[in-house]
Amino acid sequence: MSNVELRPARVFEQFAEINKIPRPSKHEEKMAAYLKKFAADRHLEVKEDETGNVIIRKPATKGLEHLATTILQSHMDMVCDKLVDVDFDFHTDAIQTYVDGEWLRAKGTTLGADDGIGCAIELAILDSNDIEHGPIECVFTRDEETGLTGAFGMKPGFMTGKYLINLDSEDEGQIFISCAGGINTTVTYEFKREEAPADYFFMQASLKGLNGGHSGDDINKKRANAIKIMARFLYLEQEKMDLRLSQWNSGKMHNAIPRDGKIIFAVPNDRKEEVMADWNVFTVGVEDEFHVTDPTMHWAIQSVERQQVIPQNVSHGLILSMQALDNGPLTTCQDEAIAYMVETSSNVASIQSEAEKIVIVASQRSNVMSNLKNMANTVKAVFELSGGKVVQNDGYPAWKMNPNSKLVKLTVDAYKKLFEKEPTVKGIHAGLECGLFSEKYPELDMVSFGPTLRNVHTPDECLHIPTVQMVWDHLLEILKNIPQE
Repeated sequence: MSNVELRPARVFEQFAEINKIPRPSKHEEKMAAYLKKFAADRHLEVKEDETGNVIIRKPATKGLEHLATTILQSHMDMVCDKLVDVDFDFHTDAIQTYVDGEWLRAKGTTLGADDGIGCAIELAILDSNDIEHGPIECVFTRDEETGLTGAFGMKPGFMTGKYLINLDSEDEGQIFISCAGGINTTVTYEFKREEAPADYFFMQASLKGLNGGHSGDDINKKRANAIKIMARFLYLEQEKMDLRLSQWNSGKMHNAIPRDGKIIFAVPNDRKEEVMADWNVFTVGVEDEFHVTDPTMHWAIQSVERQQVIPQNVSHGLILSMQALDNGPLTTCQDEAIAYMVETSSNVASIQSEAEKIVIVASQRSNVMSNLKNMANTVKAVFELSGGKVVQNDGYPAWKMNPNSKLVKLTVDAYKKLFEKEPTVKGIHAGLECGLFSEKYPELDMVSFGPTLRNVHTPDECLHIPTVQMVWDHLLEILKNIPQE
């Protein structure tokens, strides 16, 4: 523990207030109500659109009325994940935070700094009367995490500014100027359950303790995917014997690498000892394979009560498809300037068993839209070959780099002036709402930056406290130097 000071105090005060407000994706009503009251209490213009996005306008400080309007943008919702043994209701309970050295963490849940800290920075600016800035529009979008619903639903004209600063990036010192587009793939296998043969033995195998992470930002870190690991084991055993699958549950969020999983299956009685031996060999091999990225794997296997199973022809095809499914970073960018960056990836994010169906969710990302469609079609074909019913959403577009951006130059110059070092200007493999904004507001000049976050979308999410002050100082330097209207 540490006595590190939470600075700027005004930002962390706002963040503490935000974390009292339940705001799961698609349930941002309480957050929107808070924002509207916040604006009304300060006599600021506020508007909520049909989709649920909120905009608060603040006039320029005296003498800077001639500057162009700047949009500050973040999203209201948060990814809701918790440790399996933590009793917490994201629809009613407040996030409990604590300081750990230079990091702010939550007790057993996601912290909500993605993107609560962006919202807090905006509110701190709206609440301040000692900051130099031109006209400001603070925009808070809804449901970014599970579908970019707010950005999709926003109509042209809701925002009127010329420059937009997105506060939803996670590495201080990095200025993002492009992002990947994405498509979500949902697969359903429907069936009528049946009885397993009488002489079959039922087993439950589970895995937990993986690091997981964001399926965009962390996809290139070679972390283990719990679904793919379980698929490997099921495939190996299915090749050797008549395996009957009953349950397969793993993963929660469409944009997270699954950290844990559980399967229930049955095998002939005379093969159970063989399965146990195979499991022991398999787990040792996987632990060695991922000993750097996932050093704390926890495995378990045990007998369970007899239950109905998925028809063998359905589960057999499902297991084949899950083994064949491409997963992880697939290609890197061909442009030499950003050759370090993942271009195209896919992540199988969740699989959930129900009474008469299994539902799988996977997401594909790419900075090249033609390759995004190709990868989505590849995933679709893998599941269609085994009889899965596949539905894909329309996806969201990539944000293309603007080589003539005035805002990028201003942002870089301000950083060098304040910190006497060069920032990193780059693209990001994750999706940002900027891609959708660029379609509806083609003349909008945009950048994205923010304080350092780690392990977002997991209960290990944490915020590096000193970087909040740096981002705050950087943002204020930009605001007072925005070009004239």
